Amino acid sequence: MNIVTVTSENLEKEHICCAISSNSDCQVASKKSWLAERFSDGLVFKKGDVRGKVFIEYIPAEKAWCPICADGYMFIDCLWVSGQYKGKGFSNTLLNECIIDSKAKGKKGLVILSSKQKKPFIADPKFLKYKGFLLADTAAPFYELMYLPFVENEERPRFKACAKNPQIAEQGFVLCYCNQCPFTAKYVPVIVDIAKNKGIPMTVIKYETTEQAQNAASPFTAYSLFYNGEFVTHEILSAKGFEKLLTEKGL
Repeated sequence: MNIVTVTSENLEKEHICCAISSNSDCQVASKKSWLAERFSDGLVFKKGDVRGKVFIEYIPAEKAWCPICADGYMFIDCLWVSGQYKGKGFSNTLLNECIIDSKAKGKKGLVILSSKQKKPFIADPKFLKYKGFLLADTAAPFYELMYLPFVENEERPRFKACAKNPQIAEQGFVLCYCNQCPFTAKYVPVIVDIAKNKGIPMTVIKYETTEQAQNAASPFTAYSLFYNGEFVTHEILSAKGFEKLLTEKGL
């Protein structure tokens, strides 16, 4: 397998791994649009030359869509290898590509969002610890900020205070999201329609800028659902998943 670096020049013709569909698919279109706007911020997207989920996406931490303080580090948005490509060393290959590139750019190290235990859409803590990542900071209810310093005694990255204890003032359902994850383009309208049809109040906040994301109330800015001010989930809900949640809330 060869590693391809996706740029503004080849973005339209490259398959971007997450959603295996044509460019007309809303998920692909939203993700490619988000990527195109981030390349000028130093975002890098590297992928295997296959039609599958084998990729790494990273960006200078100062431009990360995550409420962190990590000046001089490189932030990994997503490292994903799945399906038939798991267990063949491709995660190591992609991470090494990121390390080599980040060192060449003079970065202090890498930083990535993880969790106490493996959860969907968030980096696997077991793999990160195996690769030498250390715990930098924590945020409720389960988030962990992991980092891999390139030299000893580097300042540890940390979460911003706004995201340490995910809560908001608004009542009812509040969904905060962005198009960093392509699945939001498909599934956000699904649960919004369900809430509307059931007469359940729901406020939707879409992060459109880096500044908005960096001042978010939760570390996972791709998708965070709140209910009556309390954080509920970061997992991108299908119709079935949202219906189950409504039942649990007695709605």
